Amino acid sequence: MNEDRYRTTSWNAGEVRRAAGEPQQSGERQPEAGPRPAAPRPKKKRRRKRRTNPFLALLLWIVIVAASSVICASVGWMLANDFAALNKSPLEVKFQVTEDMIAEVTRETQDDGTVEEVTHYDMGKITAALKEKGLIEYDWFFRLFCRFYNADTKITEGTFTLNTNMDYMALIRNMRTRGGSAVTVDVSIPEGFTVAQIIDLLAENGVGTVEKLTDVAENYVFDQSVYPFVNNEDLGDISRLEGYLFPDTYNFYVGGQPELAFTSMLKNFNSKVYSNEDFTDLFNESAYSLDEILTIASLVERETDGSDRAKIASVIYNRLNNDGETGHLLQIDAALVYAAGRSITQEDYTSLDSPYNLYQHTGLPPTPIANPGIASIRAALQPEETNYYFYVLVGDKHVFSETLSQHNKNVAAAAAAAEN
Repeated sequence: MNEDRYRTTSWNAGEVRRAAGEPQQSGERQPEAGPRPAAPRPKKKRRRKRRTNPFLALLLWIVIVAASSVICASVGWMLANDFAALNKSPLEVKFQVTEDMIAEVTRETQDDGTVEEVTHYDMGKITAALKEKGLIEYDWFFRLFCRFYNADTKITEGTFTLNTNMDYMALIRNMRTRGGSAVTVDVSIPEGFTVAQIIDLLAENGVGTVEKLTDVAENYVFDQSVYPFVNNEDLGDISRLEGYLFPDTYNFYVGGQPELAFTSMLKNFNSKVYSNEDFTDLFNESAYSLDEILTIASLVERETDGSDRAKIASVIYNRLNNDGETGHLLQIDAALVYAAGRSITQEDYTSLDSPYNLYQHTGLPPTPIANPGIASIRAALQPEETNYYFYVLVGDKHVFSETLSQHNKNVAAAAAAAEN
C-alpha cells in the first residue's frame, strides 16, 4: 500500500531553498514552468461627475439668444433702412442705363400667341453703378430684391433722375422711359401750404390724382416705427398730416404710388425736425407737445411778413399763458380762413362754428393749420420775450402793441393808410 496517500504535506526542497534564498543544488529537478498568474490590474479611479448649475446654463442660453436677437435685429434694421430709403443723406444724380448693360434679348410667346422680344439687363452692372452713385448701400440685398421682382425686364435704356428718397421699387420704376422721357418730376412745396394745397400741387404735376392723393392722406396707415409722430387713429381727415409734410423741393415719380410722395415728405420732416439734434433739447424743455408747437409754428407761418416770426410767436404765447386783455382768445384770422376753406367775411367771426374759429374758442386749434418751415418752427420754440398782445398789418409790416387801446390806434392808422 502506497504510504503517500497518508501524507498531509508534500515537500519540495528546491522550493524551500528558493523561498529561503539558498542556491539551488545541481541535479535537483527544476519545477516545470507553468503559466504565471497575471499581474493585478490597477483600479481605475472613478471620475466624479461635475454637476451642471442649471441657473448658469439658463443664463448662458438667455445671453446667447439675446445676443443673436440683437445682431439679427440690427442687421434687419440696416437692410430695412436701405430697402425703404430711410435716414439717407439727400442726394440726387443723373443715372444712365446704357446699351452695354444689356445681358441678353429673348423672344417670348405671350398669352395671345404673339412673340415679343424681351430685353434683359445685367443687374450686377446696374447694381454696382447704383452703389457707386451712393443710391444704395447693400448691393447683394438689392440684387436679391431684383431677382424676386424680375427687375431685369422692368427697366429700359436711358438717362434718369434718381435720388436717395427712392426705395428699391421706386429706383427700378424710375429707370424706365415712357415716351422717351424720364418718369420723375421736381415739385417745390412752399412754406405754409396746407395739405389740401399740397395735394392740388402734386396732382397738377402728375404725381397722382386728387382722389387717390386725398384717400392716402386721409386713410393710409403709415409705419409708426418709422414715423411715430403720424396720427394713425383719426383716419378720414387730411388734417391728421397737417404740419408734418415738410416744405422742400422733391423729385417724385410721375403716376406712381401716392403714398411714396407722402412718405418722402414725412421722412424729410423726421430728418430735419423730429430727429434733428438742434431741436431735441428745445422740444424736451418746452411745456407744449410736438403737435402744439407745430400748431403754433403753423399760425406763425401763416401770419408772418417774413421778418417778425419770433414776435408773432411771443404774442401767441402771451395770450395762451396770460389772461391779459384777450381772455386767452388767440383771434387769428388765418385759422378762421383754414376752417372756412375760403376768404372770410365779417359775419364769419361770430357765426362760423368751428374749433378753428379762434375768436370763439380759447387756446390752440385742434391741429396745425399749415405746414411750417424751419424758421417758423424755431420761432415757436424760441419766441422773443415781449409784452405784446396785439399786432396789425400796416402796409407790408406788422405793428405790435401791448394794450388794446394802443392796438385800436394802430388799426385806425392802418385803415387810414389803406385809404390813401
